[in-house]
Amino acid sequence: MEILTNYLSIFSSSATSSGSSSSSPIPMIIMMVALFAAMYFFTIRPQKKQQQKEQELRDSTQIGDEITTIGGICGKVVSIKDDTITIETGSDRTKLKIKKFAIGTNDTANAKLAAEREAAKKEAEANKKTKKSKENSVDDRPKDE
Repeated sequence: MEILTNYLSIFSSSATSSGSSSSSPIPMIIMMVALFAAMYFFTIRPQKKQQQKEQELRDSTQIGDEITTIGGICGKVVSIKDDTITIETGSDRTKLKIKKFAIGTNDTANAKLAAEREAAKKEAEANKKTKKSKENSVDDRPKDE
């Protein structure tokens, strides 16, 4: 019993001494602000960028584009209204009316983007080769002494 009483007295004295310290709340506020900033830059901001990119994709869809819905249906855009799109699928030209938010990818735009990237890559390689050939021709000239 005496051990228990001693233990309780030690525990209560340490609790009062740590509770009575009057440290500044500024470090805690700074820590909370830093935590919120980290959450913003690692979660909220990338998600907003992704949503904006998806909205641009949906808004840039035009008649004649090949699209894939989020459900996996592939088709060609036939008509566009405010928030609905009519697509034509299959060889029997079945028409489906879908909401704009159901567009998963715009295959036509992706093909154009891939072609532009490939052209830029080839152009960069050609520029690199011409630059090397110019450097080699400058190095091959005889030096006047």
